[in-house]
Amino acid sequence: MVRVCTGARLHIGFQNLSLARERLYGGVGVALTEPRVVVEAERADDLSADPMIRASAQRAVSLLDVPGAKVRLLESLPRHVGLGSGTQHALATFAAIARAYDSTATVREYAPALGRGGRSGIGVATFESGGFVVDAGHPTDRFTTAPPATGEWTVPPVVARHAVPDEWRFVVVVPADITGEHGEREDEQIRSVVERADPSISDELAVVLTHQLLPAVVEERLEPFGRAIETLGRLNGAWYADEQGGVYRPPAGELIERLRESSAIMGTGQSSWGPAVYGVTDKDHIESARDALDALDIDGTVHVSTPRNHGMEIL
Repeated sequence: MVRVCTGARLHIGFQNLSLARERLYGGVGVALTEPRVVVEAERADDLSADPMIRASAQRAVSLLDVPGAKVRLLESLPRHVGLGSGTQHALATFAAIARAYDSTATVREYAPALGRGGRSGIGVATFESGGFVVDAGHPTDRFTTAPPATGEWTVPPVVARHAVPDEWRFVVVVPADITGEHGEREDEQIRSVVERADPSISDELAVVLTHQLLPAVVEERLEPFGRAIETLGRLNGAWYADEQGGVYRPPAGELIERLRESSAIMGTGQSSWGPAVYGVTDKDHIESARDALDALDIDGTVHVSTPRNHGMEIL
């Protein structure tokens, strides 16, 4: 029996959504320790799996060419809220079944066949190694507004990966009973955004990433890091505004504005399509940050997480 554990990820944004630039997408994100996914798998003659991961387990068994598996989801991420549940559940399930059969198959190799890593490579990269990650995106002439057929593309390579200081903390707020875009609707909205994305935003993002965000991570400077992720997220929101009802998807904008009022929060943003929002602080200001979160008085879930600077774990 094998247990695989991985954590959520924050998707801060993309580097480019314009067809006028050479590479499309190019994700930027951070791995978290909480909330997390724990999947347990053991060899079996047929397939038995919890409903949330059954489809992923069926694909894994087929791809690995094994007779079956008994798979249990012991801990899970909330679905479709911007924390990477689809990718983390799928990869953890695949990895657990593979390890149960002593297979050396890697998640990066099989992620496309699992339907993961088509636009952003952040979920795969944080599963593999954790940390702060930037991926290279895809050649625009191959992807245009939709990815090539399955088997004709690979997960975007990592172009930068850095450990995040252990003393930093990420506060994550997930409003109840609201989900972000996913599935066909998400594909439609991304396609609409890409078809009319302003390329000048990509140029601004390049400056933020190379002159502000990456130096702040490498030099372990929290306040510049917070300002940079906030700017990167806001510029991405300018692309999405028509599709999601504003720079942030409601009610994320209101939550972000209220989080900004706390001096303990150094930077805020919406993760992926939301509705999850996050703020960054450090362990010395965590109590003040908790007070700010309590003052939100929201119907939802709050997580305070350390950064995860390693890949998935075998428990």
